[in-house]
Amino acid sequence: MVMTLTAKTQELLKGWQLAGRGVYEVLSKKGTVTWQQARDTYVEELAALLPAPDGVAFETVNMDGVPGMLVTPETVIEDRVLFYMHGGGYVHGGVNAYRGLTGHYAKRLGARVYVPDYRQAPEFIFPTPIDDVFRAYKALFSLGHEPSSIALSGDSAGGALVVTIMRKARDAGVPLPVGGVAISPWADLTHSGASAKTRNDLDPVASVDILTPLARTFLGNTLATDPDVSPIFADLRGLSPTLILMGENEVMLSGGITLAERLAEQRVRTTLEVWPGMFHVWLLFAGFMPEADEALDSAVDFLIREYRRARAS
Repeated sequence: MVMTLTAKTQELLKGWQLAGRGVYEVLSKKGTVTWQQARDTYVEELAALLPAPDGVAFETVNMDGVPGMLVTPETVIEDRVLFYMHGGGYVHGGVNAYRGLTGHYAKRLGARVYVPDYRQAPEFIFPTPIDDVFRAYKALFSLGHEPSSIALSGDSAGGALVVTIMRKARDAGVPLPVGGVAISPWADLTHSGASAKTRNDLDPVASVDILTPLARTFLGNTLATDPDVSPIFADLRGLSPTLILMGENEVMLSGGITLAERLAEQRVRTTLEVWPGMFHVWLLFAGFMPEADEALDSAVDFLIREYRRARAS
């Protein structure tokens, strides 16, 4: 379904696209913009476009050598911590670009939100970004947080990391979170699903023409079928309950659906929500767009149930 977007949503989409213009320029090898300049522009402009809500505080935090951002709402429920992994194709993004979404998340969930500022490609290709995030996750326990208080969420590349970090925790004997919310996960870097064709011209945010060089930049010589980069190819047994939120018009839709199917096949309690007419990571527009607010409320409701289940067990 092609949904008619409001003027405000169209304005936000245009601003988001403009914020990423340097990234597109570097990927296409046109112009003189460097990766760091492209990242800085993206973060600065997205932070201005999607500001944090009132009632939350931000500070820097060190998670075993991984810098990050700690988001704290005015009203904190002490047994709730959210570990949020930002998107950006493992090459850009940055924690300050996510003050809006993580601020809304923190307020609605009543949770402290930790956001790791992991190193990125091409300076740091796979596996460095993933290793940084896993190290930051493990640091939550040394910071005094109990496993029953920790949940995961992330978008796009960070949405895939929700599953990957749970896998790494399982394999390393590290406590798993109570649950995870994967928003528009970039779960298949081969882009072999049907939506790579059927949604390629519908998604205003992502396209195969953009995702292919992004993947190449991040992967180096690693295959796109590696389970640490494409969780649809991974052993998913024993992971925590997972909610996957996808937009109907996403170019990544097939990957999200396949991820949900693989999780369910391997006996992970899984919920998939496909939102009509929505595009890649529409939840970034929380506070401005009703569909973003409703989807974020769904994520929060899911996590609250998982916190309660963990405490009751």
